[in-house]
Amino acid sequence: MTQQHWSVPETEIVQQIRERLDSETTDVLTTIVDVEGNAYRRPGAKMLLEAGGTGVGSITAGCLEDELLRVGDAVRERGRPKRITYDLMEDDEEDVWGLGVGCNGVIEVLVEPLTETYRPAVEAFFSGRDVAVVTVLDDGSGRFEQGDRAYYYPDTGSLHLPDGSDATEWPIDALAEPATELATRGTASTVRVDRAGDEVEFFVDGLDAPPELVVFGTGHDVRPVTAFAAENDFRVTVVGFRGAVDLGERFPDADRTVTTSPGSVGDDLELGEGTYAVVMTHNFIDDQLTVEACLDAGVPYVGIMGPRERFERMLDAFDDDGSEWGEEALASVYTPIGLDLGGGSPFQIAHSIVAEVLAVSNGRTPRHLKDREGPIHERVEVGSDADTPAQ
Repeated sequence: MTQQHWSVPETEIVQQIRERLDSETTDVLTTIVDVEGNAYRRPGAKMLLEAGGTGVGSITAGCLEDELLRVGDAVRERGRPKRITYDLMEDDEEDVWGLGVGCNGVIEVLVEPLTETYRPAVEAFFSGRDVAVVTVLDDGSGRFEQGDRAYYYPDTGSLHLPDGSDATEWPIDALAEPATELATRGTASTVRVDRAGDEVEFFVDGLDAPPELVVFGTGHDVRPVTAFAAENDFRVTVVGFRGAVDLGERFPDADRTVTTSPGSVGDDLELGEGTYAVVMTHNFIDDQLTVEACLDAGVPYVGIMGPRERFERMLDAFDDDGSEWGEEALASVYTPIGLDLGGGSPFQIAHSIVAEVLAVSNGRTPRHLKDREGPIHERVEVGSDADTPAQ
């Protein structure tokens, strides 16, 4: 598997799944469903194995990807899911796989044929709708088969089968709370439900709609920002104000481009709590009108290119115009934009900008990982022993 196919954004993996659902051949989807100890990826990480013998995405740092290509062939031929445990503890690495991986963890992987039962997941993802993919891993009662699937939608509180019908036989009361939490956070976990003494094990994979980053400006320094943002799973919109530049050609990594005027930003764009804004038009008046629209819309991150003194001038201009915002709204303004990484080239600056947006969107305060206590990745704890009456 090539490095290019290995290190792709999560959004690209979902896009590949969407496209391969219409393929005449059967691909295989591998998903981490559980991790014990340390591992490179957490539950929910995916890799798509195409019938031609190539893979897209990764579930480890390259330790098992080639091994899973071989497993995928067997699953494709069998036509049924397979759950596999890989013990990658350093002490056992030579005895188990002879791979020399030493990840100090045990991971469980669900390997399954990619079928139409997964289509609602990608449709929800690209329509901007959070969804939890609920997959049966094991059923002691024999009511379900491994790989059976349903979808929980937090916005309606409903659980549906892949064909859109209500999942009336599924324990919705026990699944609703963890599925809502996991879907809105974009994380995954195993949930065990006791049904009249029989335990059913579900894998609940939350797919939250990717956040939107709107970049205002058309200068050449915008392109590396859009490229880095796209690779970090943002839906990127580039907004230009003059109309003399072919935005699509200049910014190929953007999901969409918009040409408007600074005074029409609030009318032509849907700005709000799910939007992150980078303002780099290098024109004071354009920046002022854009920032005003973003603050009025409650955008949680407004990064402005330029020195701090420039924003202080902007505040004076707002005051002269009678525009006022509270401390909470102004706290969403980040200027000078970016983290202090010490770089000065366009790509280094873009890296610092996207890193700052990523930290804000994930609710993190940037710091060295060596100073962080506990695991690097947050452990998701949901109702793992839910009880529900038999149906």
